[in-house]
Amino acid sequence: MRKVRVAPKGMGLNDFVAHEEGFFAAEGMEVEFDWKTFRGTQSSWKGKDYLSRPQDKPYTEAKDASLIQCACVWGSISNASAGMGRFVPDCYGVSPWAIFVRPDSKVREPGDLKDVPVSVGLRAGSHFNVPFRLEKYLPLEHIRTVNTGGFGARLKALLEGEVEAASLLPPQIDMARQLGLRNIIEDEFHTLWWVPQTAPVDDVRAYLRGLERAERALESNLKKYLHLWHTAIPPEFENLHPWDFDRFTRGERFVYQPIPRAEFDAVFTQVERWGLDQYLKERTFENLVYRV
Repeated sequence: MRKVRVAPKGMGLNDFVAHEEGFFAAEGMEVEFDWKTFRGTQSSWKGKDYLSRPQDKPYTEAKDASLIQCACVWGSISNASAGMGRFVPDCYGVSPWAIFVRPDSKVREPGDLKDVPVSVGLRAGSHFNVPFRLEKYLPLEHIRTVNTGGFGARLKALLEGEVEAASLLPPQIDMARQLGLRNIIEDEFHTLWWVPQTAPVDDVRAYLRGLERAERALESNLKKYLHLWHTAIPPEFENLHPWDFDRFTRGERFVYQPIPRAEFDAVFTQVERWGLDQYLKERTFENLVYRV
């Protein structure tokens, strides 16, 4: 059994299903979840610059040669361009995204977010999605973001009135609904797996096969696995509400097909337009991919 370390992002159930059903073991892996990185990505990132976020530290501090992570398509490509690992182009995830406000908010539609700071996690899916989606309704100069951090921190900031609006991902979208928060805009986006350049190919390949097995299981009997969302709930939210996991949606889907090359090219164009290209270095596709 090969030991493989994974930092689940908690936006989907595939990791937890594959672990519970023995799909990873069937692929010859003993998966160890990196809970420190996982909980770190859920916590506040206030005062943390890019390259010092919890998900960055395995590359900038620990120099971990084996940790497997996943991020939004913009984030994974930008991270690789900045010198933090490589992105895997042979598969991708499809995840929901939404902006929520409190029930009493004066914000009723996307255009009402003009010059309203939206809580995001710096240079991650919750951040990149804001200009990408809101530009249909507002000029870029009137789209504002504030770096709060991971989803636990963003949801907490919204509930406590620290921010007017928050960019949310699974499962906090379902949590927000059960808490009576109001949805302003929703859509889907792609995610990409992100690994160190020196990660063993056999480990990454076996890990992705485990996710694919989990995807088939989720498609055949989603209700059986919805209780596993409890794993992704930050500790401070466990007793906040009597969460009804049977009413949660499934979150991110795993697609074992190559990401369209056009999305890679579009990332650099979009990130430059948004003024988020300060850390980009390498921009050649073949120099940034990790082939499995």
